Amino acid sequence: MALRLDSVPLRVRPVRRLPQLFGGLALYGASMGLLVRANLGLDPWDVLHQGLTDRIGVLSFGAVTQLVGLAVLLCWIPLRQRPGFGTVSNIVLIGFAVDATLALLPTPDSLVLRAAYLVAGIVLNAVAAATYVGARLGPGSRDGLMTGLHMRTGWSLRLIRTAIELTVLAVGWLLGGTVGVGTVLYAVTIGPLTQLFLRWLIWSD
Repeated sequence: MALRLDSVPLRVRPVRRLPQLFGGLALYGASMGLLVRANLGLDPWDVLHQGLTDRIGVLSFGAVTQLVGLAVLLCWIPLRQRPGFGTVSNIVLIGFAVDATLALLPTPDSLVLRAAYLVAGIVLNAVAAATYVGARLGPGSRDGLMTGLHMRTGWSLRLIRTAIELTVLAVGWLLGGTVGVGTVLYAVTIGPLTQLFLRWLIWSD
């Protein structure tokens, strides 16, 4: 079964697809908050976000996430990528959702509860990614950077994604972001989990 991830115009059944997009983005932000509160290691981009948040000191985690997303979106210009409605929504809504989650959830003292946060965060992250990507209203800025580089260079998506994520992971770690067992667990499980959920949540025209 081939999964079509190209964008579909917003005018096509927006009543169904907009709630899917917004719900997926809100859930994605919540899953990020769970991973931060687990304090067992973040995904590469969130290692960068956390490192920048700690270094800047005056901006929230969500605000830094938004600013990084905007900076990555500017990289689309030389790649001649066009953002969709979902791309802009991704930058704005995820930042607010992760800040709201962090405001509500304290960091637990129990290692068992932190491990539960980690597992729940990874699974919810995959569900959320499949939900908003499945709405087919435009990729997130980071995904668009990957596909744009693929189209311009001809290099494989796997190679480009690996290079990007290793780069942001290294920079984030040097800035003080949390790298740990959760980083490894996320790396090995997020792809298969997202692929699994996409088969149920992908929107077809």
